[in-house]
Amino acid sequence: MNESFKLVGTANKIELKRGPLLRFTLTLLCQKKEKILLMKFNTKSRMLMSLLPIGLGLALSAHASDKEPSTPKAESSALQLSDGSLFKAHASYPKFSWDVTPQYFMFGAPDVLTPMEVEHIAQLSDFICIEKAHGMKTLGSAELGAKHEAAAFKKIKPDTKVLFYFNSAYAYPFTSYSKGLSKNKINSNPELKAFLIKDPETGELAKRGSTYFFDVLNPDFREWWVKTVAKGVADSACDGAFIDQMHGFSWLRGDKSKEVRMAMAEMMTSLKKQLGPNKILLANNAQDVDGVLAVSDASMFEHYNSKTLSKEALLRDWENMLKIAKLGKMSIFRIGVEQDIHITEEEKAKLHEGPNLNAKMAEFSKQRLEYYQAAFLIGAQPYSYFQYGWGWRLKTGPLESYPDLLKSLGAPKAAFTRVDKNAWVFTREFEHASVWVDTEKGKGKITWK
Repeated sequence: MNESFKLVGTANKIELKRGPLLRFTLTLLCQKKEKILLMKFNTKSRMLMSLLPIGLGLALSAHASDKEPSTPKAESSALQLSDGSLFKAHASYPKFSWDVTPQYFMFGAPDVLTPMEVEHIAQLSDFICIEKAHGMKTLGSAELGAKHEAAAFKKIKPDTKVLFYFNSAYAYPFTSYSKGLSKNKINSNPELKAFLIKDPETGELAKRGSTYFFDVLNPDFREWWVKTVAKGVADSACDGAFIDQMHGFSWLRGDKSKEVRMAMAEMMTSLKKQLGPNKILLANNAQDVDGVLAVSDASMFEHYNSKTLSKEALLRDWENMLKIAKLGKMSIFRIGVEQDIHITEEEKAKLHEGPNLNAKMAEFSKQRLEYYQAAFLIGAQPYSYFQYGWGWRLKTGPLESYPDLLKSLGAPKAAFTRVDKNAWVFTREFEHASVWVDTEKGKGKITWK
């Protein structure tokens, strides 16, 4: 069925249509402090149901903006850091707003997105990365998958910023430029094979599963890598690149860990120069790699294991989010809820055993959202974004509905407060929300005003 899907609306009415058979009408009537919600619903589509909170959020946002037009003072408040200074955004950045919790999306799937999936994600964010092997089943290469989705998102929201993915450590063979790095082709491509690390114990090519490791200490590799990433960004018509894995496999390089860090910084510096000032360079965990943050436009706090979600680590994150913002750079506070440290090993085992893993993780992610959303908001600065789910695939969070992420938030009124220097309880006030979090107990509370 090739029915079209569209969104139309005013401050008082938002209507979502998908052809003559599927119709969803959301009418919001606001009279003083009373809000009456009238709904006409005629569909069994799970995806369309997920757009309910989006429609409500859009309606509330439209109504609020209708009553209180933006002013220079309000715009200045939105860009004020928790230390009182102002964020200086580059023209290449996405437009930032505190209207609701700002979100960043990053996902991959074998096939390209359906129109309804594009619509769903586009209504939630205008800052997106297309993961490493997205669309390969449909189009044959990762750069074509990224190109397809970049065009789809920009058709709906032209100012959306879409990033192309590439790895600086793992030699994934998912683009047309790197397909020769696959296990069954590597021996036929000696020029690419020369870019790979050998296991110091076996002398064979080092690998994880069937994926080989790049040798960042090889200057010829660094030159090829920079040109390849820049070509991927250009060919996909993306707005920049997300670079993963900043470690360079230093643990395999003996006493050359310093040289690895220097080579990584040099390679990222060359990439930024090649991309130019109008493209975004987002580096994963850049705050932990010498020389990389300085040349990047954004850094992701990946929280890739339980240690990175400890109370001490989260406090460091908040401090680094301010540091990054003061440099005029963006930050992504990514949570993979599968790493939650506040459940028992028995509870974690139950989540992962048996069928329907994604359904169980989706439910668990909704149970834990308030804590992680609160943890993000405690340290959030202008151009800080929240990413939430339990993996990197399309089916591990991006298509779920989280209504609290769409509630009216407003700019923070001040920096966070630590209730007691000997405790791990923190609070922060926003225009429309009071945030409380206990990072020792893994509990959070957001009181919406």
